[in-house]
Amino acid sequence: MFRALWGAAVVSYTGTWMQNVGAGWLMTQLTMSPLMVSLVAAATMLPVFLVILPAGALADLMDRRRLLLLTQGWMVVASGLLGIFTLLGHVTPWILLGFTFLLGLGGVMNDPAWQAITPEIVSAENHAPAVALNSVGFNVARAVGPALGGMVIAATNSGVAFLLNSLSFFGVIFFLYRWKRQPPERVEKGRVRDAMVAGFREARSSRTVRCVLVRTGAFSIGASSLLALLPILARPHGPTGFGLSLGHFGLGALAAAALLPRLRRQFSVDSLVMVATFLFAAMTAFAGYVKAFVWLSTVMFIAGAAWIAILACLNVAAQTMLPSWLRARGLSMYLLVLQGGMALGSAIWGGLASKIGVPLALLCSALTLVFGLLSVRGFPLQHGGVTETIA
Repeated sequence: MFRALWGAAVVSYTGTWMQNVGAGWLMTQLTMSPLMVSLVAAATMLPVFLVILPAGALADLMDRRRLLLLTQGWMVVASGLLGIFTLLGHVTPWILLGFTFLLGLGGVMNDPAWQAITPEIVSAENHAPAVALNSVGFNVARAVGPALGGMVIAATNSGVAFLLNSLSFFGVIFFLYRWKRQPPERVEKGRVRDAMVAGFREARSSRTVRCVLVRTGAFSIGASSLLALLPILARPHGPTGFGLSLGHFGLGALAAAALLPRLRRQFSVDSLVMVATFLFAAMTAFAGYVKAFVWLSTVMFIAGAAWIAILACLNVAAQTMLPSWLRARGLSMYLLVLQGGMALGSAIWGGLASKIGVPLALLCSALTLVFGLLSVRGFPLQHGGVTETIA
């Protein structure tokens, strides 16, 4: 079952990365405003502020399989309509942002339930390796999807990439339709609001939760600039160059994922996150000053390796910081801080880049990452209960 879900998820992730390349590139064709380009990333993550906490409560209260079928169908329709409008030439910057927001809304409603079903499909002893394999699958798609999307856009246009993304959801839908989900051991009933309050009450009393959320917030705002402003950095290299730049980011993440178990045996979780954050900050600063495509690709490869080292530690910590019956609500809080911080950061760095230029905005973002890391040293992830298998 996990193998079938993993394969379907990789196809879906690939379509999502094609969508991201298409949206970012299409915005640069409609306008070269750094703010508008960065708002594409912000619009994807903005719904996290609006619905992630109710989404987590819903994922604990209702049948997760049914919820996932609804959210997957929503994303099929949103990406399909955007593809049709693009092919007909009816897309403006604000229409593109609107559909990107709708796709993000579906993704945010989907995420807590999606991450919470992994322990239902694999045994307890295989939970951490399954999380690791999910990370690998996402980064396989991150390596392949952007490059494939760039080639599709170069040969046709962004509308075709959007339609291919719409089709990519059907593998997951087919898996969910056939999945015979076992009834959970504990079924919580009640209103969404009461479930949210119960989740907050449990999280507030847990130092583990505070450590994970504070460290995630310190990373997310500063880390958002590189991917948000990449369409402008890669603009001179065409849509294929943009896709390959993102692909190198994914390849770096894949390479680091293979090395993480060995690194974890040699370094503590906190040491690994600290070194990776400094490395990601350095690559963010360098990205604004490199011109040649080979150097941009090198920067993105190293940044991708640092990115997965940080997020792998945070993801496993988030999945284990609350008991199973509260897992989706805990994950919704984590995703609120992670994706909400990145949405806020994307808007901040895009607006700053419009005033002082992209290179200086990226440098400010890198300095924010370093300052954030140094300011949260009193919230160790190791104490936060990260398991010994991080990958």
